[in-house]
Amino acid sequence: QVQMVESGGGLVQAGGSLRLSCAPSRSIFNINLMGWYRQAPGKQRELVATITSGGSTNYADSVMGRFSISRDNAKNTVYLQMNSLKPEDTAVYYCNGRRQTISTTFNYWGQGTQVTVSS
Repeated sequence: QVQMVESGGGLVQAGGSLRLSCAPSRSIFNINLMGWYRQAPGKQRELVATITSGGSTNYADSVMGRFSISRDNAKNTVYLQMNSLKPEDTAVYYCNGRRQTISTTFNYWGQGTQVTVSS
């Protein structure tokens, strides 16, 4: 079974930066949409940012202007550059890859990586 594998989380002070990376555990053909979601304790998982294979991006209002999503299609790798981090960004960040065929949508998730921002 394919999983997304995240890396790059950690502990950082408010105002600092982190860069998350994610790639599938094995090669997958044509991942149409890749993205990052996060879940803070006691809260629902929420969308952070997504990017299509063509490079179109979408961001949550709370991270607009601070976070930047990018991808390397040749490597099926997605990145999340997080700048000006705030304590409220503390969460487990999950990577998602979505592949759409004519009849089926495949969703691939990672185990998550912890991001902790201290005040």
